[in-house]
Amino acid sequence: MNIHEQTSLRQRLQTIQLELIEGLGREMGEVVTPKLERLVHILDWVRIEQFVNDGCGVGRPPRDRFAIANAFVAKVVLNLPTTVALIDRLKVDRTLRRICGFGVYRKLPDESIFSRVFAEFTNQRLAERVHEALIKEQLGDHLIGHISRDGTAITAREKPKSKSVEVIPALPIDAQQNNGQKTADQSEVTPREAYQAALNQNRAGIIKLRRGRPRKGELRKPKELTRIARQRQQGLAVMLEELPKECDRGTKCNAQGYKFSWNGYKLHLDTADCGVPISAILTSASVHDSQVAVPLSRLSAQRVTNLYDVMDAAYCSEEL
Repeated sequence: MNIHEQTSLRQRLQTIQLELIEGLGREMGEVVTPKLERLVHILDWVRIEQFVNDGCGVGRPPRDRFAIANAFVAKVVLNLPTTVALIDRLKVDRTLRRICGFGVYRKLPDESIFSRVFAEFTNQRLAERVHEALIKEQLGDHLIGHISRDGTAITAREKPKSKSVEVIPALPIDAQQNNGQKTADQSEVTPREAYQAALNQNRAGIIKLRRGRPRKGELRKPKELTRIARQRQQGLAVMLEELPKECDRGTKCNAQGYKFSWNGYKLHLDTADCGVPISAILTSASVHDSQVAVPLSRLSAQRVTNLYDVMDAAYCSEEL
């Protein structure tokens, strides 16, 4: 199961290092920095241009889709925080422009075009499709010893979305006291009618349920199945659709055992024993790690064959 020592892999890296990098430096007349060399390696491996949809329907044909896709990969490799920083770097770095595919003497697209194309790539699930194809091509025929599963915090600059929890109101007090008897201005009220009336009358103000045993004649919402129990009976697409994905606030213990909180998201990863991420799911920061274990295992099983799933104490559950 040692997949690091492959003859084809070494030959490909030597070809890129000795021929492509040196040829690029001679053509541009500049020294290619180590980060740009790393970018060339990554672009050669992922070949993101093969997954970009350059077709169009009615209207003006899309422009620079391949180069913009490479530019977003460069944004991550060079650790550029914003799209504006990426455009500023492309304006002054001729080598980076040539690596991404932009013309040296051609005007760069505006920030609005970068943002609109990035939204298109997100709707097309471009990064997920590229990653899935790369894993199936490189590791699909290998036997993975164990897969390590865990979640990590992703900090975002967005404002956390406020949560509105809907609580089922209890039976009205007057209906509970009358217990179905007729009054001067009220006909006979059954528990079901009183429950429906309470729902209709309390759309603006929510009545919280009392703890403990329900009162006589009080109707309460039956206990629902947990998310993990529902996932055992659902398909992968339904499981991924039910997971919360909006920005909110989460709390997690770090490696030293201390709790810390953040605003943003949580990235759940399945990593092979060779250190390569097999599958990934991005959820809200408040989603518990155990609620993503089943979808992650389904995703990983579609891409590779492994012997064991290794998880920490956050995944301790009888259902899992």
